[in-house]
Parts: sequence; C-alpha cells; structure tokens
Amino acid sequence: MSSMATNSVSMRERFLFDLNGFLVIRNVLSNTEVDAANAAIDAHYSKLQQRTSTALRNTKADSPLSAEGPRQDMGGMLWWPKPDAEVFRSILTHPKLVPYYTMLCGEGYRLDHQPLLIVQDRDSEGFSLHGGPVSLDHGIQQGRFNPELQYRCFNGQLWTSLLAVSVQLSDHAPGDGGFCVVRGSHKLSLPVPSEMTHAEIPEFAEHVHQPITKKGDVVIWSEATVHGATPWRGTHQRRIALYRFAPANMGYGRGYLELPREAIEDLTPSQRAVVEPPYAVRLERPMVNEDVARDCGDQPQVKKRSKVKKDFDKALFGTNYF
Repeated sequence: MSSMATNSVSMRERFLFDLNGFLVIRNVLSNTEVDAANAAIDAHYSKLQQRTSTALRNTKADSPLSAEGPRQDMGGMLWWPKPDAEVFRSILTHPKLVPYYTMLCGEGYRLDHQPLLIVQDRDSEGFSLHGGPVSLDHGIQQGRFNPELQYRCFNGQLWTSLLAVSVQLSDHAPGDGGFCVVRGSHKLSLPVPSEMTHAEIPEFAEHVHQPITKKGDVVIWSEATVHGATPWRGTHQRRIALYRFAPANMGYGRGYLELPREAIEDLTPSQRAVVEPPYAVRLERPMVNEDVARDCGDQPQVKKRSKVKKDFDKALFGTNYF
C-alpha cells in the first residue's frame, strides 16, 4: 500500500472501517451525475432481468427478508455507448474513491466482478445475510476458513480480498429497506447460524445495521463482512450500481476472461488498467493512484521489470513473463 493512500483517508474513517467492516462515503456523485446515470438506466430499461424463478430468489420463502416482488438486475453498463456509460465508467477511477480502493486493495487494485445494477420496486425481496470470513456454504454451517473473503489490519495497514462498492442512485430513508450489515462481522471466528442468516431470530435484529444514504453516496464494505438486504418498502424505486474490486493478484469472478476487446479499447488508459486480469504489480502491471485518477485520461503508472529478467524469462518460457 502506498503511503499516499494511507494518508489521504482520514484516521477516523480508517478506524471506523476496521471497527465495522463498512463505510459510507458521502456526496461522491453530484446530482447531475446521478441524473445522467438514471437517464442511462431508463434508456436501457428493457434489459432488466427479473429474478422471478425460485432458483434465482435471494431469500428463504416467508422469512422476514422475503417479499412478493422480485429484484431486477442489469449488467453491461461499462460497455454502453457514450454518454450512457460515462458515469458508470467513472467509478473505476473516481478521484474521490481511488484512495479507498488503494487503502483496502493496495496499489494495482482491479475490477473483479462485472458491475451490476440493482433495481427494486416497492415490496420486492431483500437478500439473506451472506459473506463473512467463515464459510456458511449457502446457509449450511460448515465453519470452514473462507480464503476468498478475508479482511486483515496489520500495523495499521487495512486489506481485504474483495471490496464491494455500492453507488446509491436513489435515497434510502429510515424504513425504506435495502442494504444491511452485521457490524464487525469481518472479524468473525464462527459462522453465522443459519436461522440468523434469514433474520428468523428476533434477538439478532439489534445486531443488523441499515445505513441511511442519499443518492450520490457510496457504501463500501469488505465482502468478509456479513451483509444482505431487507425488503424494499420505499414508495420510490430503489437503484444502486454495485462494483467489486480486488488486490492486483487476486481474482474471484471470471468475467474478465470474456470482456469484449473492442469495448475495452474505448476506455481511458487508466480505466483499462483497472480491468486488467489478476497478476502481480512487479510484473509491470499498470496502476492507478490518486495522481492518475485526477486526470482520467492520464497514463497509469508502471513499475518496470528489468530487461535482463524479462529476457531470461523469454529464453526460459518463450513468454515475456513467467
């Protein structure tokens, strides 16, 4: 982690993330940017996919987190034509967000999952609690160490194997529903009991927190933090754009293997750096830091590998890198 990333996020924010496993960053997007993102969603609204099938539902039937209506999802926003894609692409290297990405994923952070739009009308279902550093195996208590979802703080350096970034495109007022989190659960040593993942134990409710957010805010959390969603009860439509980022040499999703090359070429150099596949920084990975993020068209930084080593790798393997 660069010292710049450490210093640009306040000690208060670093403490709160380490304490709770999540953080709300206020006013990241302007009203104009939020309006542009919502207008783009409206233009592509027919592409929304409803989770109507039982196999696609995210809650246990008749549990406190369930509801009659389905959630609606949409992907592909990064590859929409301009200007529709621009706000969604900006999240990859947004100067207000890059300090948090580098603080938690280190230099050379990368986009892991393909971004996802979540749209919900009133009385649509939430999402059973999931995530955490100890495997739940879809609600079955296995108690295994989960190497894919971990959080650490070592000598003041925060790190997570997978960082979720939720861009709020609508307000979330008290009682509306939506994202919820079990504060401090990124440090669990025991799995969450199955009945708690479905909110079926009333005594557990006091441990589940629901942030109040405004459109333009961004919620970030370690995927090692147990989280989910309560049913949407707001009278307006809920809209969020969900991203996941990972350290340079880690990969959870595999969508990067199928990204359209022609669409990638339309990204800025710094945005292209963020959608690189997983490999180590020392192998000449292009990296985005705060200086690069201030100029979206700027060239990402690269730590050069010596020509002698590259030539040796070429002689050994027939490739530029091992």
